Amino acid sequence: MSVPAKAVGQPKKAATAAWIGSALEYYDFFIYGSAAALIFPKVFFDDSDPATATLLSLATFGVAYAARPVGALFLGHFGDRVGRKKIMIFTLLLMGLSTFLIGCLPTRGQVGTLAPVLLVLCRVLQGISAAGEQASASSMTLEHAPADRRGFFTSFTLGGTQGGQLIATLVFLAVAQLPDKQLLSWGWRVPFWASVLVAVAGYFIRRNLQETPAFAEQAATEGVVKLPLVVLLREHWADVLRVIAGALIASVSTIFTVWALAYATSDSVGMSRSSMLWVGAFANLVALAAIPLWATLSDRIGRRPVYLIGAVGSAITMFLYLWAISTGSYALILILGIVAFGVVYSAANGVWPSFYGEMFSTRVRLSGMAIGTQIGFAVAGFAVTFAAQIAGPDGTDWSAVALFTAALCVPPVIAALTARETHTVPTELLGTRSLRDASTPETVTA
Repeated sequence: MSVPAKAVGQPKKAATAAWIGSALEYYDFFIYGSAAALIFPKVFFDDSDPATATLLSLATFGVAYAARPVGALFLGHFGDRVGRKKIMIFTLLLMGLSTFLIGCLPTRGQVGTLAPVLLVLCRVLQGISAAGEQASASSMTLEHAPADRRGFFTSFTLGGTQGGQLIATLVFLAVAQLPDKQLLSWGWRVPFWASVLVAVAGYFIRRNLQETPAFAEQAATEGVVKLPLVVLLREHWADVLRVIAGALIASVSTIFTVWALAYATSDSVGMSRSSMLWVGAFANLVALAAIPLWATLSDRIGRRPVYLIGAVGSAITMFLYLWAISTGSYALILILGIVAFGVVYSAANGVWPSFYGEMFSTRVRLSGMAIGTQIGFAVAGFAVTFAAQIAGPDGTDWSAVALFTAALCVPPVIAALTARETHTVPTELLGTRSLRDASTPETVTA
């Protein structure tokens, strides 16, 4: 059956929708990370000593990651049943609503323990939304993209994620200039309230996007799978395990974005909120350029070598970045922060949407990406909480945190080394049994 004409020739439109939608959605998700490090210990956990308050606040950051595997089961199922577009719209609206509600929450001083309970509930809703965002956007762009440029076009999803993080950082840079009294009373709420505009803009961007030719043809010929999870675990269980292991690379992002920010602005180091937020802003700005460049390289030399550069390099550069923070030298922090997060981590970050997506066939692609990544991301989310404990009672043992982060980079390396190289495989053959049966000795089969 031929692909509907209206669905052909939309790779740029799909990539743009993925970039903008992901940027808008992850703006919501990342403003929580900044608030968890800088604001929430004083607003929702102010009855505890500073170290405990920070630990509890960072734990709420990880709660969303715990909710993401549950969300992935449902959103992955429906994404492979009803299509990528509907899930992309649903996740955007849910993220906008839950983020807006965080900005409306009463503080602990106003309602007691109910305040952190409501905070956790809203964070769970954020996690459910995020569970389907990247998988649906990546599936959409991969299935619209030309076969020889899948890496480049799918990288727009992660480019959007970094763009959202950059916007969130810039917004917090603005509110961080407020005096503490205004910042802790109403200033911190403004970025969360702005999510209403985020949700409305994202809806209008995504509602006009066509469903992918691959999914449309699958539904029109063989039909959609009634129980994608059953097929996924029967035919792709090894690839699901690889994606879970590979997704642990996100620990680099959470440690950089949240724990390192809290460490640098603690009394032991004494960096200002604004100066450290600028490090994140510049690193994300560089990442916006590095991600598509790494992805384009993967279209030429393969997904595995580029991904391995990111995974191995991140394990090394995290030591250097946290060491730089311990010295208190802002020049070192800025340079190594840009190198570690903006350049090196971007290699893995820009390639994984195509690398993971190409492991699965069209009928279970969204389920495979969503479930695999969100289980791995759940561990990455709580890496911040573990880091706060590993750093000791005074939170200054940065070398232990760096070693912990490096250890979490080992499973992604193993996953990449055991995966098939798929950058030259035609889109219609990705994840099919014929491809697995035809694997050469140079590749590793499932």
